[in-house]
Amino acid sequence: MNQKMLKFHKLSSNLFLFFTFFSSFVGSHVLTYFGCSQEKFQPNTPFETNLNSLLSSFVSSSSQTLYNSFAIGNDTSAPLNSAVYGLYQCRGDLMTPECTQCVKYAVSRVGVACPYSYSGTLQLEQCLVRFENYDFLGKLDTSVTFKKCSKSVSHDVQSVKRRDDVLFELGEAPQGFRVSSSGLVQGFSQCLGDLNPNDCSSCLDETISKLKSLCGSSEAGDVFLAQCYMRYWTPGYYDSHSKSSDDDDVGKTIAIIVGVVGGVAAFIVLLSFCGKS
Repeated sequence: MNQKMLKFHKLSSNLFLFFTFFSSFVGSHVLTYFGCSQEKFQPNTPFETNLNSLLSSFVSSSSQTLYNSFAIGNDTSAPLNSAVYGLYQCRGDLMTPECTQCVKYAVSRVGVACPYSYSGTLQLEQCLVRFENYDFLGKLDTSVTFKKCSKSVSHDVQSVKRRDDVLFELGEAPQGFRVSSSGLVQGFSQCLGDLNPNDCSSCLDETISKLKSLCGSSEAGDVFLAQCYMRYWTPGYYDSHSKSSDDDDVGKTIAIIVGVVGGVAAFIVLLSFCGKS
């Protein structure tokens, strides 16, 4: 199985799961995307035991470092098909307590998002968790997992140039987390910690190319590849004027959930009022 076989979601096929999963993000941690394999494992198997151990390792390690990777059950004496590989990573400007809080929450939700899946990825605003049943660690993968572009566009040549200057600087971060700004344009980029400097540079170069081709002259844009991401924005345009592809439209999903939550709350209040009457 490889990364491209993951299905990246905006909606769950089960309405109840969809409701309970996404509503937990409102007013809490901001979901960017999640993806799951369609192949499932059986409960109470060695793979499930190793997966639980992996997710626990994410939480405990996040109190010490912003990134770590693990391989569990991959030794020759382990049961067949029980190996699990995974990593977590927090945004590079976080302190370890913030990282732990984010990773702990992501770990608690990835099983809900991807029940009994052999592969799962969950990207929040501040951290990522990912697990697979094959060894993906350190192997370059530049497939697009999420993109978002603002509806507002700039027709000013200088503004586009400043955007390109920011993207160029963000691409000069062969390791770690980088922040850049030019005029009003700001941005940051990050590679996963398992990439070597050359692969990180290649990943960021591909991200720049995707941002320019997918977002054009948009005033804000995000592109997440499997192993790196880059974001830029101009103040006033980033949060409220965005568009996504049909496969990546998490923003609309959350908006739907807010509407559902509001509708259910209003219905409960109405029932209560009628009961009292």
